Amino acid sequence: MPVVSLRRRLIAGGLALALLVSGCSSTSNDTGAGTGAEGGALVVGVTSDPNTLFPWKATQFQAVNVLQNMYGTLTEFDKDLKVIPGLATEWTPSNDGLTLTLKLRDGVTFADGSAFDSADVKFSLEAIMKEQTGAVARASLASVTKVEAPDATTVVLTLSAPDAALPSNLASVNMAMLSSDDTESELNTTPNGTGPFTFKERKASQSLTLAKNDKYWGEKAKLATVEFRVIPDESSIVSAMQSGNVHLATFDDPVVAKTAETGGVKLAKTPQLSYHVLQLNARKGALTDLNVRLAIQCAIDRQQVLDTAAMGEGEVTGPITSPLFKSDPNARPCAKRDLGKAAEYLQKAGKADGVTIKAIVSQGEYSTSVNEAQNLKSQLAEAKITLNLEVLESGAYVDRWVAADFEAAVALNGGRPDPEGMYGRYFTSKGNLNKVAGYSSPELDKLFAEGRATQDEAKRKEIYAQVSRHLEDNAAWVWLFTSYTYTATTSNVQGFTPMANNSLQFLKTTTVN
Repeated sequence: MPVVSLRRRLIAGGLALALLVSGCSSTSNDTGAGTGAEGGALVVGVTSDPNTLFPWKATQFQAVNVLQNMYGTLTEFDKDLKVIPGLATEWTPSNDGLTLTLKLRDGVTFADGSAFDSADVKFSLEAIMKEQTGAVARASLASVTKVEAPDATTVVLTLSAPDAALPSNLASVNMAMLSSDDTESELNTTPNGTGPFTFKERKASQSLTLAKNDKYWGEKAKLATVEFRVIPDESSIVSAMQSGNVHLATFDDPVVAKTAETGGVKLAKTPQLSYHVLQLNARKGALTDLNVRLAIQCAIDRQQVLDTAAMGEGEVTGPITSPLFKSDPNARPCAKRDLGKAAEYLQKAGKADGVTIKAIVSQGEYSTSVNEAQNLKSQLAEAKITLNLEVLESGAYVDRWVAADFEAAVALNGGRPDPEGMYGRYFTSKGNLNKVAGYSSPELDKLFAEGRATQDEAKRKEIYAQVSRHLEDNAAWVWLFTSYTYTATTSNVQGFTPMANNSLQFLKTTTVN
């Protein structure tokens, strides 16, 4: 463990929940009441090794799922994606909405034994806000102009405008609270969080093991250890489960998932906020022309992609999957495939003879990616649009994606309960992932600012409906479908609750006999 200073302080408690953001209910059931014996060793099958152990930069699903079990955030989501207290027990906006005062939890320590307090919050939030940090959630703090720590148990955020999405955004592991004594290089070797599990060991490309955090501030985890075992192929994970070598896994391929369901393996099906999309970089090559992007949009039958890649298990989607703000997938140019319109758009672009687009595809992060890409390639070819595919292993794909080193990308992106947290970092001109999005406009900047500043739910719904229409009308990306996560558990596993945001946070309530 890294050596820390002796400056750590004790902190006092706070009061009750002051603000909730509504979420959605998963239709899946948990895996039992968690009544099994404590102290077990759970093995989770995963297809990729985490590409980073630094929470502020984690975008890969496997990395996020590991890190959220080791790190704490100021707010958290419950199983229905409602915002609840985390390291902050209370957050109170001022009457004008221009300050947010947070009260911190008492008796919290980091994995290395040092105390957590307001200095760590101030350090973490200010570091996330700095462009040079490279934090992927920086845009979620766009409204914050000042962070103050008047005492060890209080943090005051000064805002440029009211921010209705801020409590929800603080629940992301990309907003994890870090010790002000730690550095990125140290944490990539030895994570040091406040979560229900601590880092135990890592065998590169083989496994990463967590151990129960006996000093966790909340209800202690029931498992002694959780091992994330890397098995690159989902079918091989199924075999490992059926032989009893793996206890829990999540699948996105319905065919593989159904092969897992035997007398010894249970399967839970959970609709997801995450969305499958063909990202178009409107700042590169032929995609700078709106007519080319609209031609691509009109040439794709989204239902066919869903049927081909995921056996129809899901639904066609528009940009926003947040339940309270869900987009109408028919409110777009060419809601149905229209090759005639695609040809018209190519003609307007001066590309009547066709156009070639290069696209990157991840192999290993999720199972349907290559099938999606191949179907898109086939469909677009019928519209004289050539999609040249570059299939990359998960880590290489993430590196290229974060660097925006692509013309197009076949992607599975995580949705969020609030659309500001979902897209503010992508499609605003100052969003820290705007380079990855490849598109912004003054109109979107204005709409996102209005969405943050508005507390009235009905008004926010209309604002984000306008955001959705603008994204579709400008073919910023081509949104395809949402699908399900299939959580497989062996019969001796109890107490795990799948979530619509794909979180594995309920490993802390899980038991294995």
